[in-house]
Amino acid sequence: MNDDVRNIVLGVIAAGVSAALGWVSRTYLWKRRLRRKQVFFGLPDHSESLMVVNHKAGGPELAVMRYDVFALLELAALIKDCNARAQVVAHDATQQGFGERTEFCVGGPYSNHRMAAHLASLLPGVRMNVETDAGPEQGSLRIGTEEYRMDRGRSEYVLLARLTADGRTNSRPVFLFCGQRAITNQAATRYLARHHERLHRKHGTGPFVLLLKVVNSQAYGPDVVELVADVTRAALRPLPEPASADAA
Repeated sequence: MNDDVRNIVLGVIAAGVSAALGWVSRTYLWKRRLRRKQVFFGLPDHSESLMVVNHKAGGPELAVMRYDVFALLELAALIKDCNARAQVVAHDATQQGFGERTEFCVGGPYSNHRMAAHLASLLPGVRMNVETDAGPEQGSLRIGTEEYRMDRGRSEYVLLARLTADGRTNSRPVFLFCGQRAITNQAATRYLARHHERLHRKHGTGPFVLLLKVVNSQAYGPDVVELVADVTRAALRPLPEPASADAA
């Protein structure tokens, strides 16, 4: 074998080894990223999850708002990426606890009874005004001592939360997307899809409650979202009792 042939053979071998190492490295990084994603969402391979959705206000059975459908599609893509399966369930047909399966609950408490139950039991520091005749305070969010009113189409708020049963990190989480309008629910699911890696780095598998603001949805839809604050502490702490009128 002359030098030219030997150099060609060695070059081919080196290229093959380099390609194999590159493939192994990419596969390892891909699997590591997938495992981290599965841990954050509580979705190991072939696991089951629930997507709980409200009905369209005043609509027939199984009618869902268009933006809530878009939100479900965002979540379905995340679940599929984790090699898991999802079951879509109406809010008033879900009569079970949580912690056994990951749950994604979409919609405000005025049209989603499951969300209303979650807020009452998991987020005692949060209230949403669901009165239809409340005027400008309709849909306003109260978190601790702060209140956030909706300016329809211009400035709207939504809560994005990851919670576990009794704070246990080994139980499957429930994700809440509780917005003042349906378009804000989609905005929150999209925010989660885009930023779940950063949220995992910051919060791990622990609970968090974020307040997001959807800016000028009438022009930009659900795409322009700002993080207002991490309100975990205020949301998990019960609201103070109102002062009694009979108090001296």
